Amino acid sequence: MKYIGIGTILSILGVIGSILIWGKEEAHLISGLLGGIFLISAMLMSGAMASGDRMRANFATETNEDRNERNLLMNNALLLAIPNIIVAIFAYYL
Repeated sequence: MKYIGIGTILSILGVIGSILIWGKEEAHLISGLLGGIFLISAMLMSGAMASGDRMRANFATETNEDRNERNLLMNNALLLAIPNIIVAIFAYYL
């Protein structure tokens, strides 16, 4: 829950920063960019963007501790991305 709170704070600051820099019409830019960055980093850490042979090699050579740490970082990045994307969508349509 800590990462959802941090993501919400980042998204609100992103909307405020976008309004100050570009105006109300572009209020979604910074929070959408942050959400995209966190989402892409979560995809990279999960291994979803690797080919099949690369995933097999990664899974065969990593230990359980490494896999648990990678999954924890992926989940944290995803929890940071979700509020940013939701706020960017609301800011875009309002």
